[in-house]
Amino acid sequence: MSDWFNIVLATLVALLPITNPVSTAALFMSITSGKKKRERHDQAFKAAIYAFAILIAFLILGTIIMEFFGISIPGLRIAGGIMVIRVAFSMLKAEMEEVEPDTKKEAKRKSDVSFTPLAMPSLSGPGAIAVTIGLAAGTERLADYSAIVLGIFLVILAAFFTLLAADKILKFLGKTGINALSKIMGFLLLAVGIQFLINGITEIIVDEVFLNRLVQSIQNVS
Repeated sequence: MSDWFNIVLATLVALLPITNPVSTAALFMSITSGKKKRERHDQAFKAAIYAFAILIAFLILGTIIMEFFGISIPGLRIAGGIMVIRVAFSMLKAEMEEVEPDTKKEAKRKSDVSFTPLAMPSLSGPGAIAVTIGLAAGTERLADYSAIVLGIFLVILAAFFTLLAADKILKFLGKTGINALSKIMGFLLLAVGIQFLINGITEIIVDEVFLNRLVQSIQNVS
C-alpha cells in the first residue's frame, strides 16, 4: 500500500510544478478580464476537464505511441528529462515570461478559451504530457495506473481551485510573489527532469544488450 501512495506522491511532485497553476491563473485573469464571474468559473471547469482528459489519454496511449515509433523507455525518459529541464530553466529566470501579445489578443477574441490556451498548452502542454508518459513507462500493474490517475486528478483539482480563486491569489501574491513561487516550482521541476535523465541513462548502462556490446567493443579494440 505504501508503494501505491508513493506513486501518487511522485505524480503530484512531478506534475504540479510543470502545470504551475499560479502562472496559469495569471494568464486566466488576463484573457477573461471582460467576462462575468460565472463565465470565468465555467471556463475554469471546462479547462480542468480538458486538461485531465488530455493527460489520461496520453497515460493510456503512451505505451502504444512508444511501440509505434519504436521508442524505448530509457529514450523516452531521457527526452522527457531534457524537455522538463528546459521548462524548469525558463521558470528559474528572474522574471516570469509574459504571454505573447498576439496570443493574448487571439484568446481575448475567443468566446471559449478553456481548451486553448488554458488546457493546452498551459495545464497539459508537451512537458506535462512527457512527464505523464514517463511516469507510466514500465508500469504494468493496474493499481499503479490507478495511483497515477489519482495523482493527475489531484493536480488538476488543485489547478481548478486555483483558477476559481485566481483574482484573490494574484492580489495576495502580487507579481513578486508569483515570480518567487515560479522559481520554487522551477527548482522542483529541475530536480524531476534530472531524475528522469538519471533513470534513463542508468537503464541504458545496466541493460544486458548494451553491456555485451560494450564488452565486445573493448575486446575488439584490445
